[in-house]
Amino acid sequence: MEELAWGLLNTNFDFLWVVREEKLPADFLRASADKAMFVRWSPQLEVLSNKAVRCFFSHGGWNSTTEALSLGVPMVVMPQWTEQTTDAKLVQDVWGVGIRVTVGGDGVVRREEIEG
Repeated sequence: MEELAWGLLNTNFDFLWVVREEKLPADFLRASADKAMFVRWSPQLEVLSNKAVRCFFSHGGWNSTTEALSLGVPMVVMPQWTEQTTDAKLVQDVWGVGIRVTVGGDGVVRREEIEG
């Protein structure tokens, strides 16, 4: 979570993150106050259909993938389990509508990868 949090902030883009704030690094809320909005739940289709949304960072679940795909929102996918790895392959290599993050040799996606 720490690498993901700082990586997102380092992009210097504004972002909406559906996350429980208690899962974030202690000083992250203060550091990201002018760039981020945190919510526990979001109407995903409404958000993705907003013209201000330029990219969707997702775990790559099937529902999220098809919603972004149908609305033409490019994706950055960080799969965790089950069908998400297949969905990430489709997003990047078959449909060409996004990219999959690269996992380091230690199994961790580093903030520089998220930022990139």
